[in-house]
Amino acid sequence: METYSIFRELAIILIAAKLLGILARRLNIPQVVGEIVAGLIIGPSVLGIVQQTDFLSQMAEIGVILIMFSAGLGTNLKDLKKTGAAAFLIACAGVVLPLIAGALLYMAFYGFAAVGTVEFFRAVFVGVILTATSVSITVRTLHEMGKLKTTLGTTIVSAAIIDDVIGIIVLAIVIGVGTGSGDTSISAVIAKNLLFFVVMGIGGVILYKIFQKLDAKYRHTQRIPIFGLALCMALSYIAERFFGVADITGAFCAGVILCNIHDSEYIDGKIIVNSYMLFGPVFFAGIGLKTNIQGVSGTMILFSVCFIAVALISKIVGCGATARLMRHSTLDSLKVGVGMMTRGEVALIVAQKGLAIGLIDSVFFTPVILLIIVSSILTPIILKILYRRNPVDTTASNP
Repeated sequence: METYSIFRELAIILIAAKLLGILARRLNIPQVVGEIVAGLIIGPSVLGIVQQTDFLSQMAEIGVILIMFSAGLGTNLKDLKKTGAAAFLIACAGVVLPLIAGALLYMAFYGFAAVGTVEFFRAVFVGVILTATSVSITVRTLHEMGKLKTTLGTTIVSAAIIDDVIGIIVLAIVIGVGTGSGDTSISAVIAKNLLFFVVMGIGGVILYKIFQKLDAKYRHTQRIPIFGLALCMALSYIAERFFGVADITGAFCAGVILCNIHDSEYIDGKIIVNSYMLFGPVFFAGIGLKTNIQGVSGTMILFSVCFIAVALISKIVGCGATARLMRHSTLDSLKVGVGMMTRGEVALIVAQKGLAIGLIDSVFFTPVILLIIVSSILTPIILKILYRRNPVDTTASNP
Protein backbone atom coordinates (compact mmCIF):
# COMPACT_ATOMS: atom_id res chain seq x y z
CA MET A 1 0.00 0.00 0.00
CA GLU A 2 1.29 3.46 -0.93
CA THR A 3 2.43 5.56 2.00
CA TYR A 4 -0.09 8.31 1.31
CA SER A 5 -3.01 5.81 1.20
CA ILE A 6 -3.02 5.76 4.98
CA PHE A 7 -4.54 9.25 4.89
CA ARG A 8 -7.52 7.86 2.97
CA GLU A 9 -7.87 5.05 5.52
CA LEU A 10 -7.75 7.49 8.43
CA ALA A 11 -10.29 9.84 6.81
CA ILE A 12 -12.75 6.97 6.29
CA ILE A 13 -12.25 5.68 9.85
CA LEU A 14 -12.70 9.11 11.46
CA ILE A 15 -15.82 10.01 9.46
CA ALA A 16 -17.48 6.62 9.94
CA ALA A 17 -16.57 6.46 13.65
CA LYS A 18 -17.90 9.97 14.32
CA LEU A 19 -21.20 9.48 12.46
CA LEU A 20 -21.92 6.10 14.06
CA GLY A 21 -20.75 7.44 17.44
CA ILE A 22 -23.29 10.29 17.24
CA LEU A 23 -26.03 7.84 16.29
CA ALA A 24 -25.14 5.57 19.22
CA ARG A 25 -25.21 8.47 21.65
CA ARG A 26 -28.67 9.51 20.45
CA LEU A 27 -29.83 5.95 21.10
CA ASN A 28 -28.44 6.24 24.67
CA ILE A 29 -25.73 3.70 23.89
CA PRO A 30 -22.04 4.45 24.64
CA GLN A 31 -20.36 6.26 21.76
CA VAL A 32 -17.61 3.64 21.62
CA VAL A 33 -20.20 1.08 20.47
CA GLY A 34 -20.92 3.23 17.43
CA GLU A 35 -17.20 3.49 16.70
CA ILE A 36 -16.82 -0.29 16.92
CA VAL A 37 -19.79 -0.83 14.59
CA ALA A 38 -18.25 1.69 12.19
CA GLY A 39 -15.07 -0.39 12.04
CA LEU A 40 -17.17 -3.50 11.52
CA ILE A 41 -19.02 -1.93 8.56
CA ILE A 42 -16.01 -0.47 6.77
CA GLY A 43 -13.82 -3.50 7.56
CA PRO A 44 -13.37 -6.89 5.86
CA SER A 45 -16.50 -8.39 7.45
CA VAL A 46 -18.90 -6.07 5.53
CA LEU A 47 -17.76 -3.44 2.99
CA GLY A 48 -14.05 -4.18 2.97
CA ILE A 49 -12.99 -0.61 2.14
CA VAL A 50 -10.47 -0.43 5.02
CA GLN A 51 -7.98 -3.15 5.92
CA GLN A 52 -6.15 -3.56 9.21
CA THR A 53 -2.49 -2.60 8.77
CA ASP A 54 0.56 -2.53 11.04
CA PHE A 55 0.38 1.27 11.07
CA LEU A 56 -3.26 1.28 12.20
CA SER A 57 -2.45 -1.37 14.82
CA GLN A 58 0.34 0.81 16.22
CA MET A 59 -1.95 3.86 16.30
CA ALA A 60 -4.57 1.76 18.07
CA GLU A 61 -1.96 0.72 20.65
CA ILE A 62 -1.21 4.40 21.33
CA GLY A 63 -4.98 4.92 21.63
CA VAL A 64 -5.38 2.27 24.30
CA ILE A 65 -2.37 3.63 26.20
CA LEU A 66 -3.92 7.12 26.25
CA ILE A 67 -7.28 5.73 27.39
CA MET A 68 -5.70 3.91 30.32
CA PHE A 69 -3.55 6.94 31.19
CA SER A 70 -6.71 9.05 31.28
CA ALA A 71 -8.42 6.43 33.47
CA GLY A 72 -5.55 6.65 35.93
CA LEU A 73 -5.70 10.46 35.94
CA GLY A 74 -9.41 10.24 36.74
CA THR A 75 -8.81 8.10 39.82
CA ASN A 76 -9.85 9.89 43.02
CA LEU A 77 -7.63 8.58 45.81
CA LYS A 78 -9.56 10.56 48.41
CA ASP A 79 -12.82 8.82 47.45
CA LEU A 80 -11.03 5.48 47.59
CA LYS A 81 -9.87 6.21 51.14
CA LYS A 82 -13.34 7.44 52.16
CA THR A 83 -15.16 4.22 51.26
CA GLY A 84 -12.27 2.06 52.45
CA ALA A 85 -12.77 -1.61 53.18
CA ALA A 86 -16.34 -1.84 51.83
CA ALA A 87 -15.38 -0.72 48.32
CA PHE A 88 -12.30 -2.96 48.33
CA LEU A 89 -14.21 -6.09 49.35
CA ILE A 90 -17.00 -5.36 46.85
CA ALA A 91 -14.40 -4.91 44.13
CA CYS A 92 -12.66 -8.18 45.03
CA ALA A 93 -15.95 -10.05 44.80
CA GLY A 94 -16.65 -8.25 41.52
CA VAL A 95 -13.42 -9.70 40.14
CA VAL A 96 -13.32 -13.21 41.63
CA LEU A 97 -16.85 -14.40 40.82
CA PRO A 98 -16.94 -13.19 37.17
CA LEU A 99 -13.41 -14.59 36.65
CA ILE A 100 -14.42 -18.06 37.82
CA ALA A 101 -17.83 -17.96 36.13
CA GLY A 102 -16.36 -16.82 32.81
CA ALA A 103 -13.70 -19.53 32.83
CA LEU A 104 -16.27 -22.23 33.65
CA LEU A 105 -18.56 -20.96 30.90
CA TYR A 106 -15.80 -21.24 28.30
CA MET A 107 -14.93 -24.75 29.48
CA ALA A 108 -18.59 -25.78 29.39
CA PHE A 109 -18.69 -24.87 25.69
CA TYR A 110 -15.18 -25.80 24.54
CA GLY A 111 -14.13 -28.53 26.92
CA PHE A 112 -12.51 -28.66 30.33
CA ALA A 113 -8.73 -28.40 30.20
CA ALA A 114 -5.96 -29.32 32.60
CA VAL A 115 -4.47 -26.51 34.66
CA GLY A 116 -1.46 -24.96 32.93
CA THR A 117 -2.49 -25.85 29.35
CA VAL A 118 -3.12 -23.25 26.64
CA GLU A 119 -6.85 -24.04 26.63
CA PHE A 120 -6.96 -23.53 30.38
CA PHE A 121 -5.48 -20.05 30.01
CA ARG A 122 -7.91 -19.30 27.17
CA ALA A 123 -10.75 -20.10 29.57
CA VAL A 124 -9.22 -18.00 32.33
CA PHE A 125 -8.74 -15.11 29.92
CA VAL A 126 -12.46 -15.13 29.05
CA GLY A 127 -13.05 -14.80 32.79
CA VAL A 128 -10.58 -11.88 32.92
CA ILE A 129 -12.63 -10.06 30.28
CA LEU A 130 -15.66 -10.28 32.58
CA THR A 131 -13.84 -8.75 35.56
CA ALA A 132 -13.78 -5.24 34.09
CA THR A 133 -16.38 -2.69 35.22
CA SER A 134 -17.16 0.46 33.23
CA VAL A 135 -18.70 2.90 35.66
CA SER A 136 -19.30 5.75 33.17
CA ILE A 137 -22.94 4.77 32.48
CA THR A 138 -23.61 4.29 36.19
CA VAL A 139 -22.00 7.63 37.06
CA ARG A 140 -24.13 9.44 34.49
CA THR A 141 -27.31 7.74 35.78
CA LEU A 142 -26.55 8.45 39.44
CA HIS A 143 -25.67 12.05 38.57
CA GLU A 144 -29.01 12.54 36.78
CA MET A 145 -30.84 11.25 39.87
CA GLY A 146 -28.73 13.33 42.26
CA LYS A 147 -27.32 10.21 43.95
CA LEU A 148 -23.69 10.36 42.82
CA LYS A 149 -22.35 12.03 45.98
CA THR A 150 -24.26 9.80 48.41
CA THR A 151 -22.42 7.18 50.46
CA LEU A 152 -23.78 4.43 48.23
CA GLY A 153 -22.91 6.32 45.05
CA THR A 154 -19.35 6.91 46.25
CA THR A 155 -19.05 3.25 47.22
CA ILE A 156 -20.11 2.09 43.74
CA VAL A 157 -17.72 4.44 41.95
CA SER A 158 -14.80 3.60 44.26
CA ALA A 159 -15.46 -0.14 43.98
CA ALA A 160 -15.50 0.14 40.18
CA ILE A 161 -12.13 1.90 40.19
CA ILE A 162 -10.58 -0.67 42.55
CA ASP A 163 -12.23 -3.42 40.46
CA ASP A 164 -10.35 -2.25 37.36
CA VAL A 165 -7.06 -1.99 39.25
CA ILE A 166 -7.40 -5.57 40.50
CA GLY A 167 -8.52 -6.65 37.03
CA ILE A 168 -5.40 -5.12 35.48
CA ILE A 169 -3.21 -6.97 37.99
CA VAL A 170 -4.98 -10.25 37.18
CA LEU A 171 -4.60 -9.50 33.46
CA ALA A 172 -0.88 -8.94 33.90
CA ILE A 173 -0.47 -12.25 35.74
CA VAL A 174 -2.55 -14.25 33.22
CA ILE A 175 -0.67 -12.77 30.27
CA GLY A 176 2.67 -13.45 31.95
CA VAL A 177 1.85 -17.07 32.73
CA GLY A 178 -0.28 -17.82 29.69
CA THR A 179 2.28 -16.63 27.15
CA GLY A 180 5.44 -17.65 28.98
CA SER A 181 7.74 -20.49 28.07
CA GLY A 182 7.31 -23.94 29.55
CA ASP A 183 9.65 -23.19 32.42
CA THR A 184 7.77 -20.05 33.46
CA SER A 185 6.24 -20.64 36.87
CA ILE A 186 3.23 -18.86 38.25
CA SER A 187 5.24 -17.85 41.32
CA ALA A 188 7.90 -16.23 39.11
CA VAL A 189 5.30 -14.24 37.19
CA ILE A 190 3.55 -13.14 40.38
CA ALA A 191 6.93 -12.15 41.84
CA LYS A 192 7.69 -10.00 38.77
CA ASN A 193 4.28 -8.37 39.00
CA LEU A 194 4.68 -7.68 42.70
CA LEU A 195 8.14 -6.25 42.06
CA PHE A 196 6.69 -3.99 39.38
CA PHE A 197 4.07 -2.58 41.76
CA VAL A 198 6.66 -2.17 44.53
CA VAL A 199 8.86 -0.22 42.12
CA MET A 200 5.82 1.81 41.00
CA GLY A 201 4.91 2.49 44.61
CA ILE A 202 8.35 3.75 45.60
CA GLY A 203 9.15 5.41 42.29
CA GLY A 204 5.63 6.82 42.11
CA VAL A 205 6.10 8.79 45.32
CA ILE A 206 9.34 10.28 43.98
CA LEU A 207 7.80 11.07 40.57
CA TYR A 208 4.75 12.60 42.24
CA LYS A 209 6.90 14.98 44.26
CA ILE A 210 8.90 15.93 41.14
CA PHE A 211 5.73 16.66 39.18
CA GLN A 212 4.24 18.50 42.15
CA LYS A 213 7.22 20.91 42.11
CA LEU A 214 7.10 21.25 38.32
CA ASP A 215 3.38 21.93 38.49
CA ALA A 216 3.86 24.60 41.16
CA LYS A 217 6.50 26.35 39.06
CA TYR A 218 4.93 25.96 35.60
CA ARG A 219 1.24 25.66 36.48
CA HIS A 220 -1.15 25.42 33.54
CA THR A 221 1.59 25.40 30.93
CA GLN A 222 1.85 22.91 28.09
CA ARG A 223 5.10 21.44 29.39
CA ILE A 224 3.19 19.70 32.21
CA PRO A 225 0.96 17.59 29.87
CA ILE A 226 3.99 16.91 27.65
CA PHE A 227 6.06 15.63 30.59
CA GLY A 228 3.02 13.68 31.78
CA LEU A 229 2.61 12.03 28.38
CA ALA A 230 6.32 11.22 28.34
CA LEU A 231 5.93 9.56 31.76
CA CYS A 232 2.98 7.54 30.44
CA MET A 233 4.97 6.26 27.45
CA ALA A 234 8.07 5.55 29.57
CA LEU A 235 6.18 3.51 32.19
CA SER A 236 4.33 1.63 29.43
CA TYR A 237 7.68 0.64 27.94
CA ILE A 238 9.25 -0.22 31.31
CA ALA A 239 6.26 -2.38 32.29
CA GLU A 240 6.48 -4.53 29.15
CA ARG A 241 10.25 -4.52 28.63
CA PHE A 242 11.60 -5.12 32.13
CA PHE A 243 8.73 -6.71 34.08
CA GLY A 244 6.67 -8.53 31.45
CA VAL A 245 3.60 -6.57 32.62
CA ALA A 246 1.07 -5.28 30.07
CA ASP A 247 1.91 -1.80 28.77
CA ILE A 248 -1.57 -0.59 29.68
CA THR A 249 -0.72 -1.29 33.34
CA GLY A 250 2.23 1.08 33.14
CA ALA A 251 0.05 3.73 31.49
CA PHE A 252 -2.58 3.38 34.21
CA CYS A 253 0.07 3.66 36.94
CA ALA A 254 1.40 6.85 35.31
CA GLY A 255 -2.10 8.34 35.53
CA VAL A 256 -2.51 7.33 39.18
CA ILE A 257 0.87 8.90 40.03
CA LEU A 258 -0.30 12.22 38.58
CA CYS A 259 -3.98 12.09 39.61
CA ASN A 260 -3.46 14.22 42.74
CA ILE A 261 -1.30 17.02 41.36
CA HIS A 262 -3.06 20.36 40.90
CA ASP A 263 -3.08 20.19 37.09
CA SER A 264 -4.24 16.57 36.74
CA GLU A 265 -7.50 17.67 35.10
CA TYR A 266 -5.55 19.99 32.80
CA ILE A 267 -3.32 17.09 31.72
CA ASP A 268 -6.35 14.88 31.23
CA GLY A 269 -8.03 17.55 29.13
CA LYS A 270 -5.05 17.70 26.76
CA ILE A 271 -4.79 13.91 26.57
CA ILE A 272 -8.52 13.52 25.88
CA VAL A 273 -8.29 15.87 22.89
CA ASN A 274 -5.74 13.62 21.19
CA SER A 275 -7.53 10.45 22.24
CA TYR A 276 -11.01 11.68 21.31
CA MET A 277 -10.06 13.11 17.93
CA LEU A 278 -7.68 10.52 16.52
CA PHE A 279 -6.21 7.67 18.54
CA GLY A 280 -9.40 6.64 20.37
CA PRO A 281 -11.56 6.28 17.22
CA VAL A 282 -8.75 4.35 15.51
CA PHE A 283 -8.57 1.97 18.47
CA PHE A 284 -12.30 1.33 18.76
CA ALA A 285 -12.86 1.18 15.01
CA GLY A 286 -9.87 -1.18 14.93
CA ILE A 287 -11.83 -3.53 17.19
CA GLY A 288 -14.52 -3.62 14.52
CA LEU A 289 -11.93 -4.17 11.79
CA LYS A 290 -10.61 -7.19 13.68
CA THR A 291 -14.01 -8.63 14.57
CA ASN A 292 -14.88 -11.64 12.44
CA ILE A 293 -18.69 -11.82 12.21
CA GLN A 294 -18.42 -14.27 9.33
CA GLY A 295 -17.11 -16.80 11.81
CA VAL A 296 -20.11 -16.41 14.12
CA SER A 297 -21.81 -19.82 14.26
CA GLY A 298 -24.90 -21.03 16.07
CA THR A 299 -22.67 -22.16 18.90
CA MET A 300 -21.13 -18.69 19.16
CA ILE A 301 -24.58 -17.08 19.25
CA LEU A 302 -25.58 -19.37 22.11
CA PHE A 303 -22.24 -18.69 23.81
CA SER A 304 -22.86 -14.93 23.44
CA VAL A 305 -26.26 -15.20 25.16
CA CYS A 306 -24.78 -17.22 28.03
CA PHE A 307 -21.74 -14.90 28.17
CA ILE A 308 -23.99 -11.86 28.67
CA ALA A 309 -26.12 -13.60 31.29
CA VAL A 310 -23.09 -14.83 33.25
CA ALA A 311 -21.42 -11.42 33.04
CA LEU A 312 -24.43 -9.55 34.43
CA ILE A 313 -25.48 -12.09 37.06
CA SER A 314 -21.96 -12.69 38.41
CA LYS A 315 -21.45 -8.96 39.06
CA ILE A 316 -24.85 -8.52 40.68
CA VAL A 317 -24.42 -11.58 42.91
CA GLY A 318 -20.74 -11.02 43.76
CA CYS A 319 -20.91 -7.29 44.45
CA GLY A 320 -24.45 -7.28 45.83
CA ALA A 321 -23.88 -10.14 48.26
CA THR A 322 -20.68 -8.53 49.54
CA ALA A 323 -22.47 -5.20 50.02
CA ARG A 324 -25.12 -7.07 52.03
CA LEU A 325 -22.38 -8.60 54.21
CA MET A 326 -21.11 -5.04 54.77
CA ARG A 327 -24.52 -4.30 56.37
CA HIS A 328 -26.15 -2.45 53.48
CA SER A 329 -29.87 -3.12 53.09
CA THR A 330 -31.00 -5.73 50.57
CA LEU A 331 -32.27 -3.05 48.17
CA ASP A 332 -29.09 -0.97 48.48
CA SER A 333 -27.01 -4.10 47.93
CA LEU A 334 -28.95 -4.75 44.74
CA LYS A 335 -28.24 -1.16 43.65
CA VAL A 336 -24.53 -1.79 44.16
CA GLY A 337 -24.63 -5.02 42.15
CA VAL A 338 -26.54 -3.44 39.27
CA GLY A 339 -24.30 -0.37 39.34
CA MET A 340 -21.25 -2.60 38.93
CA MET A 341 -22.54 -4.70 36.03
CA THR A 342 -21.79 -2.30 33.15
CA ARG A 343 -18.92 -3.15 30.81
CA GLY A 344 -17.16 -0.76 28.44
CA GLU A 345 -13.81 0.19 27.04
CA VAL A 346 -11.73 -1.72 29.63
CA ALA A 347 -13.38 -5.02 28.61
CA LEU A 348 -12.55 -4.21 24.99
CA ILE A 349 -8.98 -3.33 25.89
CA VAL A 350 -8.57 -6.64 27.72
CA ALA A 351 -10.10 -8.55 24.80
CA GLN A 352 -7.86 -6.74 22.31
CA LYS A 353 -4.81 -7.60 24.38
CA GLY A 354 -5.88 -11.26 24.41
CA LEU A 355 -6.22 -11.24 20.62
CA ALA A 356 -2.79 -9.66 20.22
CA ILE A 357 -1.08 -12.40 22.24
CA GLY A 358 -3.15 -15.24 20.78
CA LEU A 359 -5.21 -16.18 23.85
CA ILE A 360 -8.57 -15.55 22.13
CA ASP A 361 -9.81 -15.44 18.53
CA SER A 362 -11.35 -12.39 16.84
CA VAL A 363 -14.79 -14.04 16.83
CA PHE A 364 -14.93 -13.52 20.63
CA PHE A 365 -15.21 -9.78 20.14
CA THR A 366 -18.85 -10.36 19.15
CA PRO A 367 -20.08 -11.42 22.64
CA VAL A 368 -17.98 -8.66 24.25
CA ILE A 369 -19.54 -5.98 22.04
CA LEU A 370 -23.03 -7.37 22.68
CA LEU A 371 -22.34 -7.38 26.43
CA ILE A 372 -21.38 -3.70 26.34
CA ILE A 373 -24.57 -2.80 24.46
CA VAL A 374 -26.89 -4.87 26.68
CA SER A 375 -25.32 -3.79 29.99
CA SER A 376 -25.29 -0.13 28.93
CA ILE A 377 -29.01 -0.25 28.15
CA LEU A 378 -30.13 -2.31 31.17
CA THR A 379 -28.08 -0.63 33.92
CA PRO A 380 -29.70 2.85 33.88
CA ILE A 381 -33.18 1.35 33.47
CA ILE A 382 -32.84 -1.04 36.43
CA LEU A 383 -31.10 1.55 38.64
CA LYS A 384 -33.91 4.06 38.10
CA ILE A 385 -36.51 1.40 38.95
CA LEU A 386 -34.63 0.49 42.15
CA TYR A 387 -34.29 4.13 43.23
CA ARG A 388 -37.99 4.75 42.57
CA ARG A 389 -38.78 1.90 44.97
CA ASN A 390 -36.55 3.45 47.63
CA PRO A 391 -35.13 6.92 46.83
CA VAL A 392 -33.15 7.12 50.09
CA ASP A 393 -29.91 5.17 50.52
CA THR A 394 -29.86 3.39 53.84
CA THR A 395 -26.64 2.88 55.75
CA ALA A 396 -25.06 0.34 58.05
CA SER A 397 -27.31 1.52 60.82
CA ASN A 398 -30.29 0.27 58.83
CA PRO A 399 -29.35 -3.19 57.62
